[in-house]
Amino acid sequence: MSDPSSVLRRYEDVCEEMEVKPTPFIMKVVEKEKDDQITRQRKKLDPKDNMELVLRGNNYLLTDTRLNDSDMLALYKTLVNSVYVTGLDLRYNNITDEGAVYIGDLLEKTCALRSLNLQSNDIKSAGAEVIAKALQVNETLTSLKLNGNKIENKGGMFLAGCLQVNTCLQELDVGDADLGTQSLIAFATVLHHNNTLRALCVNRPILFSQQEETTVHMALMLKVNCTLQELHLQKCDIRDFGADRLVEALQHNISLKYLDVSCNRITRDGAKSLAKLLKQNTPLEILDLGYNRIEDDGAVYLSESLAGLNSNLKTLVITSNNIEAAGLCAIARSMNTNTTLTSVFIWGNHLQELACVAFNGLVESGRLDMKDTDVKPYIVDGHVMLSQLNNGIRRHYYWTPFFGPDAE
Repeated sequence: MSDPSSVLRRYEDVCEEMEVKPTPFIMKVVEKEKDDQITRQRKKLDPKDNMELVLRGNNYLLTDTRLNDSDMLALYKTLVNSVYVTGLDLRYNNITDEGAVYIGDLLEKTCALRSLNLQSNDIKSAGAEVIAKALQVNETLTSLKLNGNKIENKGGMFLAGCLQVNTCLQELDVGDADLGTQSLIAFATVLHHNNTLRALCVNRPILFSQQEETTVHMALMLKVNCTLQELHLQKCDIRDFGADRLVEALQHNISLKYLDVSCNRITRDGAKSLAKLLKQNTPLEILDLGYNRIEDDGAVYLSESLAGLNSNLKTLVITSNNIEAAGLCAIARSMNTNTTLTSVFIWGNHLQELACVAFNGLVESGRLDMKDTDVKPYIVDGHVMLSQLNNGIRRHYYWTPFFGPDAE
């Protein structure tokens, strides 16, 4: 297969063999790709060498039904010998463990698939086990997203185990998947030796201990891992003790560029530790502290590091941290001397007039572009105020528009 037309023909043949009607949604998507290819030829543009098959179940412009397990069997038979389809986006469908079996077979036998998105389906631990076993032999997949599937602790353990063998997966998202303490520790342990994974998301695990064991193990991993560049630890019940452990480890880390510790319990003391880390000018480029409680003192600590000692951090998120004018003004002042920091997100704090004036000055001077922040200045009766912009560093994590200026 080398173009959408051949994919379409093969899918129709498979449905005829299975004695089922072709799913209109799949037909529409492949036909749209076919039309795009014809348009490129008409405009004398280079044809696409590959295709991502985007079959999001929440695409109300193309479908009012979601794909199910029988559709996965048809897709498996269609794509198993394909070298043209390199991406498969199956978000928001009704795929269960049965459908995961066909996906596992596809991962074992295909030689082209690079990315697979199964976000927010109905895959449980048995389906995760099948996919994990397939990844032990798969040599092409670089990105796997299973977030929003309740694979639980058992499924997480299977996926952590496959990382001991797999040498090509670079991005793994198992956030909001009801992982447990054991599976988080297993991921941290495996990453002591895995040298291919670049991004890991383990948001919102189900934890019962108050001892922050998972954070401690993640910190120990970061101390020795030299390949992981992105780590998401949202809703992991991290407090100041855990923040201290992460900082101790990151002082020795040479690779991590993106640390997400939003939606935790970090206060001004944890922010003080993170400020010490920023003073050492580590490789960290993005720090997400949103939805913690660092308050004015924490913001001031961070601003002091950013004002004169850090030249690597590009994005700082401090949304909803109970910060008032003093802390926000300190962050604004730090941007006047720090030329590297380009993105700051502050909505959800106490936007008093002094803070509004400070950020209005950054915007008016061109120091802060409104695409790089989540606030927009406006004036009412001579007073500067800030309104919210629908911006954020992960604004399309669970929602992706299909049309308009925000569409991919």
